[in-house]
Amino acid sequence: MRSLTSRVTSNLPLDWRAEGHWKRLATTGTRIVEGESNANDTAADLRRRAEVRLRAHKPVKVERRTEADVKRLLYELQVHQVELEMQNVELSQAHAEAEANADKFSDLYDFAPVGYFTFTEGGVILGVNLTGVALLGVEQRGLLERRFPLWVAPKSRNCFNEFLKRTFASSAKQTCEVNLLRSGKPYLPVQIEGQRVLTLSAEAQCRAVVVDLTDRKRAEDEIRKLNTELEGRVAERTAEISALLEQSRHMQEQLRHLSHLVLRAQEEERKRISRELHDQVAPSLVGVNLDLIALARERVLKPDALKRRIARTRQLVEDSVNILHRFTWELRPPVLDDLGLVPALNAYLKDWAKQTGIRVTVAASAGLEPLNSAGRTVLYRVTQAALANVARHAKASRVKVRIQKRRGAVRLEIEDNGQGFRLEADSLAGRHEHLGLLGMKERLEMVGGNFAVDSTPGRGTTIRAEIPLGIGDLEAQIP
Repeated sequence: MRSLTSRVTSNLPLDWRAEGHWKRLATTGTRIVEGESNANDTAADLRRRAEVRLRAHKPVKVERRTEADVKRLLYELQVHQVELEMQNVELSQAHAEAEANADKFSDLYDFAPVGYFTFTEGGVILGVNLTGVALLGVEQRGLLERRFPLWVAPKSRNCFNEFLKRTFASSAKQTCEVNLLRSGKPYLPVQIEGQRVLTLSAEAQCRAVVVDLTDRKRAEDEIRKLNTELEGRVAERTAEISALLEQSRHMQEQLRHLSHLVLRAQEEERKRISRELHDQVAPSLVGVNLDLIALARERVLKPDALKRRIARTRQLVEDSVNILHRFTWELRPPVLDDLGLVPALNAYLKDWAKQTGIRVTVAASAGLEPLNSAGRTVLYRVTQAALANVARHAKASRVKVRIQKRRGAVRLEIEDNGQGFRLEADSLAGRHEHLGLLGMKERLEMVGGNFAVDSTPGRGTTIRAEIPLGIGDLEAQIP
């Protein structure tokens, strides 16, 4: 406006400026102001101040003008008046836009989701928006010109003071996290990010953004809890995996040892069979052969002598047949395939009782016919292994064997009244003294069966083996 007024007055003749005719321009609108004018000035106030300023100028000598000059000046004044009116309208529109923008800025500033603060180097609050007021819980007029550290928790004040020092010592952005005091409420965690700015008067100030960290801290706490739970679960799973790996290692060691024992047992069995064949069957066959040779060489034989030689030869052959029959029975009794499990067990238990002197009773239920060859073989071998353990370790005088059909399965129970043993947790997990039990368990698992042992020192041992009826024929896989 100052440049506009000076432009108008400079185009007027000196006599008009001197006589004050241009003063009418001041009455064209109430919005035309100079540097010191404001929006509340009225036209009268503006005219009065213009007259005062005009009187302050040095009077200028007025020259006489012709009528043409007067008309020309009048026309110029009218043109300038129209220009002023147009500029006044533009200024009014600009003022309205400025007020609208100021309202928008005020809304954005006051209702922003974060707190805006302006600090001096000593931490005095020069400005704050409504969100910042809400963060501190104090009325706005109670905040201005007061030091912000009054609302900072004692343990956080050093941090805030260091933040101010860094901010005013550098033009870069600085941040800190502090806790704010709130009356009757827990500390409010906030993050402050500020930067130094210079005002028009070259005074340094700190413009800061204060962000409520409550939700973030709560989320971090939840994440920490979840991480702790996950770490605990990972530790549990790691321990479980380690236990499984250790168990697997034990099982591998156990299987290796069991394989060695099986190979050793097979070798011992071969030696025994070879020795018995060599010591019993071979001499009998040699004797038969010698008798036949002798009979062939003799030209004349008396009937009595011939009968004696024939009887001796028959005895040798019978002994050899009995030995071979026993070997066959021990390897796999034919009656197991021909007559079934119960007759095979009866024959085996009868012979076992005769050899060991231990009394054996057998109780078998009907309905075992659906048990196929694989099932019969497994239960027969389990019985052999169990009775072998009884003969070696139990010191028992009585054994009860029960075979029952129940709920689509066949259960075998072998109970002795021997000395028993302490059943440890790892009895079936690789201890060498229980590898016989492990062999039974492995056999049953091959056909989908279950195995259990119940033993108490001084009260005997009970072995339970159960296999389902109708299992697949796995005879080729079962030794």
